[in-house]
Amino acid sequence: MRSKTLKGGLLITLGACCYGMLGTYVKMAYQAGFNTAEVTISQFCIGFVGLFILALFRKREQAVAARQPSIKSKIRLTIAGTSLGLTSIFYYLAVKYIAVSVAIVLLAQSVWMGVLLETILQQKRPGIATILPVAVIMTGTLLATDVLEQSIHFNWKGVAFGIMGAVCYTATMYSTNNLDIQFPPLKRSLYMILGGLIIILLVFHAYINREFSYKIFLSWGLVVSLFGTILPPLFFTRGMPLAGIGLGAILASIEIPISVIMANILLGERVLMGQWIGVVLILAAVVLMNIPKRQFLKQNI
Repeated sequence: MRSKTLKGGLLITLGACCYGMLGTYVKMAYQAGFNTAEVTISQFCIGFVGLFILALFRKREQAVAARQPSIKSKIRLTIAGTSLGLTSIFYYLAVKYIAVSVAIVLLAQSVWMGVLLETILQQKRPGIATILPVAVIMTGTLLATDVLEQSIHFNWKGVAFGIMGAVCYTATMYSTNNLDIQFPPLKRSLYMILGGLIIILLVFHAYINREFSYKIFLSWGLVVSLFGTILPPLFFTRGMPLAGIGLGAILASIEIPISVIMANILLGERVLMGQWIGVVLILAAVVLMNIPKRQFLKQNI
């Protein structure tokens, strides 16, 4: 049992590390002369083809009794996948205008946004076990983005894109955890990626007809797709059942410090001590929201 948990934890950590590297690679693609349209289109095109090929091979391995998505489920998953595409668009636009270390922290606001969404949908008043971590996240965000010192110099367009990315990421997480979960994870990922690809092509269709550099498919598109679309779903879908949702959520949050470290090493982004303290506070809040004691706190406070 312990070995399965360890294996699951390792897989989730690897998936989170992939996501953590993503923002830095996108910024490096920008430095190489590519734009947001080229990065997102190449990522989802390559990702969809890659997952489609994997799904074909996995289909032979699956048991005959395994349930397959119906037409309605496929359409529902594809529509839900549009939030995944919008998340990438807004996050990559944020990375264009602000530091990667700030963009990833803004994306992490999906943690408290998810809590708010659950509260609204379930019509339940949040207890202190929920409110306290959210307060810690907000405090950590102020420190991690260095907003008190940089508010005058901030590119607020980048901040707005980062917040919109967090909103879309919240919708993606809700769909991933609640929509047609009885079907094979790889199939679900495939149709959600398809939905993301469709919305990206609709948003950036004008760029395809003019000065679109197809070189992206043989360069940074491969890297971004591998670390943002292909590997993470494989790691998470295999790791989550072994490690459990609570431990999985804690380990997945490692993408925040990984993103900050990668941006510091490869992009030379300066990270202040106060920002590191903010990152630690956000991670602590994620742990607080997912440790087994949470249920105990709800019953006794």
